[in-house]
Amino acid sequence: MCDEKHEQRINVKFLVKLKKIPTEYYKLLKEAYGENSLSRVRVFEWYKRFSEGRESTEDDQRPGRPVSVSTPQSVVEKQVVDLAPGYAPVHNALSVNYLAARGTPVLEHAPYSPDLAPCDFFLFPKIKSALKGTRFESMEEVKRKSAELLNALTKEDFHHCFDQWKKRMERCVARGGEYIEGEHLIAE
Repeated sequence: MCDEKHEQRINVKFLVKLKKIPTEYYKLLKEAYGENSLSRVRVFEWYKRFSEGRESTEDDQRPGRPVSVSTPQSVVEKQVVDLAPGYAPVHNALSVNYLAARGTPVLEHAPYSPDLAPCDFFLFPKIKSALKGTRFESMEEVKRKSAELLNALTKEDFHHCFDQWKKRMERCVARGGEYIEGEHLIAE
C-alpha cells in the first residue's frame, strides 16, 4: 500500500529525473496535496538523496520506537492538550476556563514569551533576596520560609507587580512585538 508521503517521494524522484529544480516541485506538491504535502525541508532532503543516486523511495528504517503512536489514550491526551492554549499545563487551562465562566476577563498572552514575563516575575526578586545566603536544614524549612514571605506580600506589592507587567507589555506593543533583550523591569 502506498501512503501519501510515499507517493510524494515517488513524484519527487520523477521530477529529479526530469531535471526540475526543487522549489518547482515543492510548489507542485503543495498545489496537488495541499496541507498534506511534504514540507519544504523534506522535499529538498529527498531531492538531494535522489540526485546522489538513491533509487528507493521507501523511508529509512529507524531504530527504537516510533516518535508518535496513535492509541485511544494518546488521542485523549492530545484532545486535553488542545484545551490548553499554547500547550500550557492542563491545570492552567482548566483554571482559565473556570475563571472565565465566572466572569473574569481572560487576557490573551503568548504561551512562551520571555520578554513578556508573567506578572509574578516581578515578585520573585523580593522573595529571592530574602532567601539569599540563608542555609536551611531541610526542604520543609525552605517551604515554610517561602510561604511566610509569600503571605507577607501586601496588596500594594501586587498592584506594583501588575503596573510593571502592564508597562512591559506596553513597551512590547510599542516595539511591534519585538523581543526586549537585556531590559529588566524589576520591582523598583
